[in-house]
Amino acid sequence: MSTPLLGLRTVIYPTTTLDETKKWWTELLGFAPYFDEPFYVGFNVSGYELGLIPDGDPSKGAHTYWGVPDVQNAVVAALEAGSTIQAAPEEVGDGIITAMVTTPDGSLLGFIFNPHFEAN
Repeated sequence: MSTPLLGLRTVIYPTTTLDETKKWWTELLGFAPYFDEPFYVGFNVSGYELGLIPDGDPSKGAHTYWGVPDVQNAVVAALEAGSTIQAAPEEVGDGIITAMVTTPDGSLLGFIFNPHFEAN
């Protein structure tokens, strides 16, 4: 089984200092986030999602999510290819579904279905 990757969609940066990190990104980008809650901050950067989460370890790097038409099928294909589950498919709100696997070499690979995404 294979899965089509529709292109990059989302990069999420973990932080332990959400307010400071949000301020830094706001200054760098020159605009405020469109979504700002204690559990997630989201910026729309040229149609792509740049997210901040307060419960991650920044030293482990950003989480990158590739768009797919079906997250469950993408996870199954990745498992069949030797990956392991890092985060099972889950709706994270507003019809958006994400999942993450660990590839055989230890890299993290995220999948996302976002019915609101429109490629520029």
